[in-house]
Amino acid sequence: MSADFIARLVGMVLFVILGVYLGNNLGVAASSNVDIPPLTVEQYSVTFGLVGALVGLILTPFISTRPARALRNLISRLTAQTLVAALIGLISGLLVAALLSFPLSRLPGALGMTMPFVAVVIFGYFGVALFLMRTNDLFNVLGSLAGRSPSLPTGDAASSLSERTILLDTSVIIDGRIADIARTGFLPGSLLIPRFVLAELQFIADSSDGLRRARGRRGMEVLSQLQKEPTIPVRITDIDVEGVKEVDDKLVILARQMRCLILTNDYNLNRIAELQGVTVLNVNELANAVKAILLPGEPLNVRVIQEGKESNQGVGYMEDGTMVVIENGRDYMNQEILVVVTKVLQTAAGRMIFARPEEHERN
Repeated sequence: MSADFIARLVGMVLFVILGVYLGNNLGVAASSNVDIPPLTVEQYSVTFGLVGALVGLILTPFISTRPARALRNLISRLTAQTLVAALIGLISGLLVAALLSFPLSRLPGALGMTMPFVAVVIFGYFGVALFLMRTNDLFNVLGSLAGRSPSLPTGDAASSLSERTILLDTSVIIDGRIADIARTGFLPGSLLIPRFVLAELQFIADSSDGLRRARGRRGMEVLSQLQKEPTIPVRITDIDVEGVKEVDDKLVILARQMRCLILTNDYNLNRIAELQGVTVLNVNELANAVKAILLPGEPLNVRVIQEGKESNQGVGYMEDGTMVVIENGRDYMNQEILVVVTKVLQTAAGRMIFARPEEHERN
């Protein structure tokens, strides 16, 4: 049974008791004011009891389980540092309010009764707000008192980078390059993997298709490597998005709620996230960005391994996987030759280089 169903039953019973009590009192009052009341006391009790049951069935989740669930989701999206800072701020604000409660209680009249409570509310709020705004400075001070050097730099930009949360999707875990990228330190912050992403990865690893099963198991191995790296903070969270089934949609909604980034190599997820204002880190775009830049006229050593689509074309590949289409390169099959770059074409699939053998260039 769900929590909402149990809450409805409990609320129905409580509202029935309240309705019977109010109906009984109203029936007694109505009977004492008129000679012939329109309804008996029992009829008033039954009527109000039925109304209470209906109200309890409808309204109980809105005043019990749903606010509690919303509060739980809010707290689960907060980092441990934010929760600790808010708790310290609340305690500090309450301490200040407690120190001021005695002099405020000496005020004349109603002020002496209300101002201590007002001070608790005001100083509690300002304590939480102040410590949340200075969370990074607070933990730097605590780290210094504990004998650890504070993180450098201490600016707002550096602090936001160090605390940045990056959501991983299933495709980028299976891809495997994330482990090497994370080891280089180009991903400041912590990597967050929702439980529903792990469920999809396990579903792929248990697939009857051999290729999908191998991809899923490789993703499991990559995830295990990430967790063993001491310099890479990896967290697995149980945060879920209710009412949504697709993993990509859940990631986008979760990224918007938590104001974090998504790391992926899925083109469709990239486009959907960007349309909804979510920042995306695409591994394929990073790979294209770090490829060697070649200009027309530069020489290049490449091995011709296959024929091209056009007549007399040969195709080779650079070490980073960039395709090199060689004019008149068919005659150099399975040979490493020196070519001269004629054109560089950037496509959606990646970078493509056109070249011709240096011998033909000289001729």
